[in-house]
Amino acid sequence: MKKSGAAEKKRVRRSSAVVQNGTRDPNSDTPPRKQAAKKDVFQLFAEKVRDHKDLESRWAVLQETRVEYFRGKDFVSFLRNHPEAKDILELDSNLETEDIANALLSKNLLVRCDRVVKTLRPGKKKLSTWPAHLEIFPEQVFSDNDAFFAWTFEKGRPLWQTLLSFFWPVLTLAICLFPVYPHRCKLLILYSCAGVLLLILSLLFVRAAIFGMIWILLGKRIWFFPNILAEEATLRELFRFWPKKDEEEKPKWTARLFYAVVAVLVILLLRHHAPDEAARARYQKRMSNIIDDVLEWSPRLALSGMMEKQPDVANATEANGTFSDGSKTNPDEIVPPDADAETGNVHENDQHQDNI
Repeated sequence: MKKSGAAEKKRVRRSSAVVQNGTRDPNSDTPPRKQAAKKDVFQLFAEKVRDHKDLESRWAVLQETRVEYFRGKDFVSFLRNHPEAKDILELDSNLETEDIANALLSKNLLVRCDRVVKTLRPGKKKLSTWPAHLEIFPEQVFSDNDAFFAWTFEKGRPLWQTLLSFFWPVLTLAICLFPVYPHRCKLLILYSCAGVLLLILSLLFVRAAIFGMIWILLGKRIWFFPNILAEEATLRELFRFWPKKDEEEKPKWTARLFYAVVAVLVILLLRHHAPDEAARARYQKRMSNIIDDVLEWSPRLALSGMMEKQPDVANATEANGTFSDGSKTNPDEIVPPDADAETGNVHENDQHQDNI
């Protein structure tokens, strides 16, 4: 029994050494094929964990490259709440969370990062929970104390992204062919785009108005749809509705009072200079004319406009002495338009001299 227990402890030490060093132990009894299979197992484990929705992650910039990263404490809590995720590791499923993370680091599936900005900004009580800019940490060892880890492998592209990449050139071509669409299609596209634009502007206005009222009345910074204007955000994060927790200091009452007075003055100024009914009618007529020009334009109208310019060319040809039927006139018989006026002036001068 003692010999078997000692052999079991020795085998566990060898397996942990393989995981931590990322190389094959020469004294290990595991053949090379199984060692390669273990690498594939860790790769599958990393892909499964990355695709899991319960592991909270964000996107950041690491050395001018966008990467997806998570926090060390979130990884620990994820494996504690989902122990079945370790089943894919087979023989290494009994490893501790720290050993699994170190194995992923040694196989270059993860890289430990650190925040670039390590000092508090003015008006903030603590550092950002999810920094937008990262840098590589010198020691590539797992830690759950304010440590960040970025995935180094490319995520598998889903089917909808492949279809979307094929759809973009088709959409570009459809936009270029807009002038030749039927009138009903033009109306549908125009009102759809106008509706989407109005929805976006209304959302931004209501969002800013709610923020201003809550900030003036309660002194709290609450932004609904907090990531709607973010440059680095996924589609799911972009349309997140609930606001983030306010971590900044409460503003002074003097600043809130000042901006309240400014808001009231701006509202009164806009109301005083609001356009009257006649101005709104003129603006509506002008916009209607612009929209009608866009909707009614077609290649036929463009060609008809070119045909309307041809009579001017025919008139110029007739002035040169050649008509459209091929007949010619004597240049001496052509009387300039101002000839009658000049002749009348000459006769008046002669009559005036005779009277003298």
